[in-house]
Amino acid sequence: MASFAAATELSRHLLSPASSPDFSGTNLSAPRSLLSFSSSIRFPASRLSNGASGRSASLVAAASTKHLTGSLMNAKGLRFAVVVARFNEVVTNFDTTLPIVVSNLLLEGALEAFRRYSVKDDDVTVVKVPGSFEIPVVAQKLGKSGDFDAILCIGAVIRGDTTHYDAVANSAASGVLSAGLSSGVPCVFGVLTCDDMDQALNRAGGKSGNKGAEAAVTAIEMASLFEHHLKK
Repeated sequence: MASFAAATELSRHLLSPASSPDFSGTNLSAPRSLLSFSSSIRFPASRLSNGASGRSASLVAAASTKHLTGSLMNAKGLRFAVVVARFNEVVTNFDTTLPIVVSNLLLEGALEAFRRYSVKDDDVTVVKVPGSFEIPVVAQKLGKSGDFDAILCIGAVIRGDTTHYDAVANSAASGVLSAGLSSGVPCVFGVLTCDDMDQALNRAGGKSGNKGAEAAVTAIEMASLFEHHLKK
């Protein structure tokens, strides 16, 4: 009961006119500093404006970003060299005199892909070398000649056919890369590295597609990129 009486007395005191604050002589229109959680966190105006302008600048930059890519539809006039390794010729080259008549293997797949994208036969030069190990030096020579827009390197290294498979495969891959870097002309690696002949045949027109044709498409795109966008 005592606590209820005290609470009642306190409420009367708070509601009495005498307890009301006196605002006389106070300019209510003048700004007052109010303490609140939100007002206690302040950001410089410069940071706010820079943030907004930064977002705007990012949007403008994104809208004006250049995207360079080669075109498969603009291959007319581009010139290509195809360096073919004769070793494992049943895989790398179409030859009707072979026991297995192969009509769509690496070389023929590449040549057909060139024709499909309007590259004239006169603009393609085929150079044959003994094996995949000899491809890089010829590719580099052709690249530095200035006569070609891209060099396509195709062949096949079969693990079962040679005891130095790793050496040949690695040398061919790194050599083709080096040929492109040193000549400044795209050199496309289209050499199959397979465990056996079945794998090679599957990748030369079999169920896994034709890697010669795929490499030719890459060569066209790279040649177009260099010719139309990266040429000095």
